[in-house]
Amino acid sequence: MSSVVLFDGDCHVCNWSIQFIMKRDPSAKFKFASLQGDIGRKMTKTYKSDPMIDSVLLVENDQMWSKSTAALRICRELEGPVRYLSLGLLIPKPLRDLVYDGIARNRFHWFGRKEQCELPTKEERRRLLD
Repeated sequence: MSSVVLFDGDCHVCNWSIQFIMKRDPSAKFKFASLQGDIGRKMTKTYKSDPMIDSVLLVENDQMWSKSTAALRICRELEGPVRYLSLGLLIPKPLRDLVYDGIARNRFHWFGRKEQCELPTKEERRRLLD
């Protein structure tokens, strides 16, 4: 069964992360949807997520994960050394999320906003839900 990664479609870091995940997920376990799209909005409503949440979200096994937990659970499923980042799940969530929130709060200042989307490849389009 595939898992769904919900991401901020206006964020350079988020879009870079999606490309990063796709390259390390050859079995295509992960599908992707923008938080701003219909599917993203429906999923956040279904799982009663705060509509103002400033986080990547992972829907897996009928459960939604956010912030550092979502990111590290995604890493656990990827190929290559990046999967070892999932050992970060052993760090207490409040400490992990403190770091995550600091990056999330500053991402537009540090990396800017997406003015336009890159055209996805045929394979990438197959994995984008909306």
